[in-house]
Amino acid sequence: MKDKPSILVVDDDPNISHLEQLYLERENFEVRVADRGDKALEEFRRLPPDLILLDVMLPGMDGYQVLKAVRKSGNIPVIMVTAKGETFDKVLCLELGADDYITKPFDGKEMAARVKAVLRRAQGGEEDKASDLSFPGLTVSLAEYDVHYEGKRLEMPPKELEVLYFLASHPNQVFTREQLLQQVWGFDFFGDSRTVDVHIKRLREKLEGSEKYGWTLYTVRGVGYKFAT
Repeated sequence: MKDKPSILVVDDDPNISHLEQLYLERENFEVRVADRGDKALEEFRRLPPDLILLDVMLPGMDGYQVLKAVRKSGNIPVIMVTAKGETFDKVLCLELGADDYITKPFDGKEMAARVKAVLRRAQGGEEDKASDLSFPGLTVSLAEYDVHYEGKRLEMPPKELEVLYFLASHPNQVFTREQLLQQVWGFDFFGDSRTVDVHIKRLREKLEGSEKYGWTLYTVRGVGYKFAT
């Protein structure tokens, strides 16, 4: 990680963006601010940050549209900030590829802690750069953050890939949702078990028909999930 990782803060409320900037700069982050979705996308393309702290409700383009555009360009970590607390909004953020979400009102220290946690997971360590995994019809590279299925490269957010890699690297071993949260998201993840369910659902959609190759993502009812071979 660089000495001063850069954060793009996107919020149309100057009081909130100022609060985020204040706490992040205290933690030695370099902070840029955008108050519109379209401006945020321009800033992202001009100089990609290390992480985006992205409000959902924005003028120009909403946060969901910005997230979709960012995900088409790569795997830069994105934390969504929303005033809505409903499960639907949180799940939608995750399904679109967000790495985490924060619900307003939030504590500045907790927000900064989440940013640091997501950056740590995104940067990873050399011990995480394990060898590629290969199964009939499937290859998963954690080093390159690349998945090929049936000869085609799959577009896959970082956390989906990491869930798949972790399960596939422990074939036939069952993991609870809580274990997956700890192993893939880290002990300091602030989410809940629905996060795991969302990612497994998305992986199954992308790996449809895997049974014919002799492997599948399998639900052990009442326990958790496994990569069954």
